[in-house]
Amino acid sequence: MNKQHRSTTIITLLSGLLLALAAASALAATSNKWRLQFSGDAGTDGTIVVQLLPEGSKPVDVSIPITKGTGENDVAKAVVQGLKAQLPKSAFSVERDDGEDVLIKKRSNTPKFEVTITSNSVEGVRIVPGRE
Repeated sequence: MNKQHRSTTIITLLSGLLLALAAASALAATSNKWRLQFSGDAGTDGTIVVQLLPEGSKPVDVSIPITKGTGENDVAKAVVQGLKAQLPKSAFSVERDDGEDVLIKKRSNTPKFEVTITSNSVEGVRIVPGRE
């Protein structure tokens, strides 16, 4: 394969990847309720940043500090406490489910929203967000 053909192939692959990423972000869906599933224990101190993006509104970032040695149930508990402290109570309800899961629900006049974990510097803790 000559240099020009390789360059064309790489550009084509990168273009396809960019299109796939754009399509995936366009498919990001909102919901009235989200579940965050936590697993693993905190191997280091760190911070978890949860972002809520209500339809037609600006994103809201919530930072929750986690201490090394915290188990998954207590990580979920800390996230519930952090979300309750930093989100408007009139807009969202937050609770723990099954010990290691966190449910975030919109209140009646709040638009549907998207949840992403924008940062997790806590080694050993895995977080899987999902629409309910």
